[in-house]
Amino acid sequence: MAPVRKLKTLPTRKKRSKNVMEILRQVFPDSGCSLEHGDAWQLLVATILSAQCTDARVNIVTPDLFKRFPTVRDFAYAPREEIEDAVRSTGFYRNKAKSIQGAAQRILEHHDGQVPSNIKDLVKVPGAGRKTANVVLGEIWNEPDGVVVDTHVGRISHKLGLTDQKDPVKVERQLNESLPQGEWRDFGHLLIDHGRKTCRARAPRCDECPIYKYCEVRA
Repeated sequence: MAPVRKLKTLPTRKKRSKNVMEILRQVFPDSGCSLEHGDAWQLLVATILSAQCTDARVNIVTPDLFKRFPTVRDFAYAPREEIEDAVRSTGFYRNKAKSIQGAAQRILEHHDGQVPSNIKDLVKVPGAGRKTANVVLGEIWNEPDGVVVDTHVGRISHKLGLTDQKDPVKVERQLNESLPQGEWRDFGHLLIDHGRKTCRARAPRCDECPIYKYCEVRA
């Protein structure tokens, strides 16, 4: 990741964030969460599975997974090997199965089987760091505690001069102060869509980029 020449002032970052969102909303009018889910628990599981895996692959795996293990309790008491087998194609399946089962057990023990709806409790659930917690809080309750910072969001925000940090938590703090709270969820979705379609890490399509004029670190 190339260094930002100089982090923009907060007023400039606020204005730039607003302009970028206005442009990207026109490009991606249907931007939103691409992980298919029916409730908070299913989204939590899907988000855990999405680490180092495409959302498309997760969406192939989860329908059969939730048929095999319909409830939080089913995940909590299933033989770990069965969960591993069901999520194997998403990669890192042993760690993911361990996190999912640990999440189910904690949610049963501490939250009566219901996914907690606040950041303080949710980040204590195995597999749910701030990124995962903000995905669930934003999509289910529309109350994220901050911008979801995945690799696309961190990388593109850096190129836009909206952050000079590498640590996702520090990136999130800078983005949170640059955006109204009501825009935190959509900003993440829009940058993810832009990263997948145009601002690709290995082969960015700069000649097609609708926000190229705001880029501080050009390919």
